Amino acid sequence: MNQFLRKEISTKSATIIIVAVFLIVSGILFLNDKASSPESFSFFKNITFPKIPFVNPANDIKDIKKFASEEEFKIYLENSSQYAAYGGFGIGGEIALERALVAPAAPSTAQKDVERVSETNVQVLGVDEPDIVKTDGKEIYLSSNYYDYGGIRPMMIEDGIGVKIMPPYYQQIGTRIIQAFPPADLKVISELKKGGELLLAKNILVIFSGQEISGYNVSDSKSPEKKWNIKLDDNASIAGARLYQNKIYLVVRQNINESRPCPIRPLTVSDVALEIKCVDIYYPIAPVPVDSNFTAMILDPASGKINNTVSFVGSSGSSVVYMSESAIYITYTYYESMIKFFSAFLKEEAGDLVPKWLIDKMNKLESYDISQNAKMTEMQTLWNKYLTSLDNDERLKAENELANRSSDYFKEHSRELEKTGIVKIKLDNFTITASGNVPGSPLNQFSLDEYKNNLRIATTVGGQSLWFAGNIGRGESVSDVYVLDNNLKLKGVVKDLGKTERIYSVRFIENRGYVVTFRQTDPFYVLDLTDPAAPALKGELKIPGYSSYLHPLAKDKILGIGRENWQVKISIFDVSSASNPVEAAKYTLDEGWSETLSNHRAYLQDSSHEVFFLPGGKGGYIFSYKNGKLELTKAISGISAKRALYINDYLYIIGSNDIIVLNEADWQTVNKIDLTE
Repeated sequence: MNQFLRKEISTKSATIIIVAVFLIVSGILFLNDKASSPESFSFFKNITFPKIPFVNPANDIKDIKKFASEEEFKIYLENSSQYAAYGGFGIGGEIALERALVAPAAPSTAQKDVERVSETNVQVLGVDEPDIVKTDGKEIYLSSNYYDYGGIRPMMIEDGIGVKIMPPYYQQIGTRIIQAFPPADLKVISELKKGGELLLAKNILVIFSGQEISGYNVSDSKSPEKKWNIKLDDNASIAGARLYQNKIYLVVRQNINESRPCPIRPLTVSDVALEIKCVDIYYPIAPVPVDSNFTAMILDPASGKINNTVSFVGSSGSSVVYMSESAIYITYTYYESMIKFFSAFLKEEAGDLVPKWLIDKMNKLESYDISQNAKMTEMQTLWNKYLTSLDNDERLKAENELANRSSDYFKEHSRELEKTGIVKIKLDNFTITASGNVPGSPLNQFSLDEYKNNLRIATTVGGQSLWFAGNIGRGESVSDVYVLDNNLKLKGVVKDLGKTERIYSVRFIENRGYVVTFRQTDPFYVLDLTDPAAPALKGELKIPGYSSYLHPLAKDKILGIGRENWQVKISIFDVSSASNPVEAAKYTLDEGWSETLSNHRAYLQDSSHEVFFLPGGKGGYIFSYKNGKLELTKAISGISAKRALYINDYLYIIGSNDIIVLNEADWQTVNKIDLTE
């Protein structure tokens, strides 16, 4: 190979390596594993790299407005298409309202001898969330759509090419109405063909079933009457729903039709389409990647009538919607201009490595009115021009120096690159009244909380999985908690929780915040949020494993449910001393998984008896937490436990095919039914 050809190949390789080094170390080329379990951190198979998200928002995406016409919508789509399909108003979380400690039993009006009835475990007291089980103290409403083998796994069969697979057996149960009280009269009294998640608004049972929402009058439980039906557009889906003060707050996502983006018709009510005009759709002024329209609305459960809609463009990627009694908060992740970020790096940290002409041209490149992808191509051309002027020794030095300096620079400036925008929609007039942003991205609905007109939000910055020099590694991550005022302006912040770790659970309770991060150990952090302008980290506890769900047992006791060594772990944290949190009790279940780890609605707490219920793969478990200790009071085998509820002092264990009723006085079985008969 001649010397010229060798240098050309070396230059091309160095161009790719140096540019890729900075992009990768900066966490732009990444595997998004924010929802991965800790056990999956060491497995990176079938590696793919998504498009690079380059966004240069005007005024930090603080300006939100409505489209003036369909033509303006199309122009916006054309501009936003310059950026990668990541970011925007993505909906991936749940709608939630206010906060609560332990929810007390709901008073029942079913009949005089029913004094207390449990509700679905929700983030917020008084705000119901859709689930597969509801009760009014008189009946149980149970819906199931699931794969079920009836307790016996069938034989493997061969497909058309000789590969053995498990045959699908999809059992759509529909919705059963079960007479629940007194326990002696336990029986199925009627059944609806539709199944899905349920909300019970007085005497109206609402069923969210795929592309349909139906309302049934269940005043006569033996003969329920269908009152209304809503059908979603084929390209639409339900992003979230909540029941608050007998109103259903609904969010629907619909794919954007680029040739005819508006008006949009996300659903029909009794065959009449709900139409949202172009001039009623919000968008962030700065172009961000969008592929969906989202419509938030208020649904009257009695009539099925839609009221007070607000629509906005966004992304179908994971994000969070949080709702207080006065406003809806919508979050979306975006990235600042990589060219701007890289130019600042060259000027501040690499002035002795690169010539002045390169820094000047990089600064000018940021101002060019071209797409970010075009800018990246031009940046690579500039790099190639610079590298061809270097000999092999100089080039090798540049590669190593750039890799090390860019890594350090990203650690220091990563919060300037990855951000979460927040839009606030007031409920009284359903208009956007404030917008702001914080570094990083939130985990789920529990990452946000409104308290005394301030919004608290916990985020993680960085921590992506990287591919560099033939090896897989991880960028350093940190987590922060921000306090924003009524206008979403920064009031205070606690930074640098769990370096090299990610947030796995969050719970805000009045003036306290509890955060769990994880990589190899489980740091449990206690935050004092009494002064919104000066929030502070007060205490920290490091223990093995992690907690993916936190629940308040009492004012100074927090329950953590997670995993350790591939088994379900339950912990009670004593937080009476904020500066010295203690794991007061611990119990490890012989279970690899519990639905509670990923779905808080599967958890039930009965404060009157100081017990809680967890479903598992082998059965159901009832724990006592009296005196701050954990004791397995009752294990229920032979049932595919899904949920539990209580009516008076009877605990109903709800399984896929069975219901077992226990007397909480002695935990003996008083009745059970086979739902398949």
